[in-house]
Amino acid sequence: MDHTGRTGSWKGKDIASGLPIAVEIEDGIVRRIRLVEPEAGLPWLSAGWIDLQVNGCGGGDLNGPRTTAEDVEKTTRWLWSKGVSYYLPTVITASRDRMGASMAAIDEACSSDADIGASIGGIHMEGPYISPIPGPRGAHVPDQVRLPDTEEFEFLQRSANGRIALVTLAPELEGAESLIRTLTGQGIVASIGHSAATSGHISAAANAGATMSTHLGNGSHLELRRHPNYIWDQLAEDRLHAGLIADGHHLPLAVLRTMLRAKGTNAFLVSDCSSLAGMPPGIYSDEIGGKVELREDGYLGVLDQPGIMAGSASTLDQGLLTLLRGLSYSLPEAIALVTERPAAAMGWQGFGRLEPGAPGYLTLFEYDDGGGSEGIRIAETVVNGVSVYRG
Repeated sequence: MDHTGRTGSWKGKDIASGLPIAVEIEDGIVRRIRLVEPEAGLPWLSAGWIDLQVNGCGGGDLNGPRTTAEDVEKTTRWLWSKGVSYYLPTVITASRDRMGASMAAIDEACSSDADIGASIGGIHMEGPYISPIPGPRGAHVPDQVRLPDTEEFEFLQRSANGRIALVTLAPELEGAESLIRTLTGQGIVASIGHSAATSGHISAAANAGATMSTHLGNGSHLELRRHPNYIWDQLAEDRLHAGLIADGHHLPLAVLRTMLRAKGTNAFLVSDCSSLAGMPPGIYSDEIGGKVELREDGYLGVLDQPGIMAGSASTLDQGLLTLLRGLSYSLPEAIALVTERPAAAMGWQGFGRLEPGAPGYLTLFEYDDGGGSEGIRIAETVVNGVSVYRG
């Protein structure tokens, strides 16, 4: 692993044209992209993949009884092996002190390791200001769900050393609209999620500055009235970007295809992966959902609540395969949903694009478009001009 500097050159096939290119990075910035002579075995080369919703993975738990900097390191390194170069660790509903401790551990990891710090774009705070209703609450702990509290949020932001960048909340709650205005005034993205909102609540949230929907179509009632309902309302609201989980379980293919069409360039993929991503099938005790079952097919559900999922056991590469094979997306179309689209949703200038002046984040990978079992294999992940993983 190369830690000698943030300067280097990487060769691969351009996602858009298929032509062989060299991307030259100096001081962590893409300085030049040039055509090179063809070589056998060149991987595909794209801007670094981005995941805005990561609860943990590979055994690293960002929401455990005591999250440590080691959990953050384990999670980050696993993500690198899956092509993710930039992400938002996600801290979910828990007590004020426990959420604060998790955020402090994330900040510690960022401060103690430059590569990990360069891989983390901020913290996604998912809850505790969400619906208490079964279904919309999802697998969040019911006795810790509570109303928006600006003073508490400020405590958590101090614990995070100012790293909270995205907050998921239910806009129908008392005080939610005021908190959305506070968040957006501080440059923090406010997202609608785990909500049973009415049409009026969703419109009011967008008016107050909310610009995103968290894992749209999930964190909802198992059965909804035909129309209106909060999924239709968020699909129709052009001011909202939408994160979608494409693991083959959270959204059926027909629903995923419809949502992608409705949201257009405002749609992007998230993994929502948990600490159990990468673990063998079985029954586990997990902080997200309590007793959960990870099935052979990758479905991760709450054991005693059929139909309620406990996050995801997959990573972005599997979501990309769903688009490529399940929905017949082209490679450029699919890669956009894990690069430029999530970057745009967060307002991250330059991220997610492969062009001179962009931050030096790259994902190099092989893709078996013949339908073989290997699917996507990560060849190398580059963070801020440093090679952090080689397959």
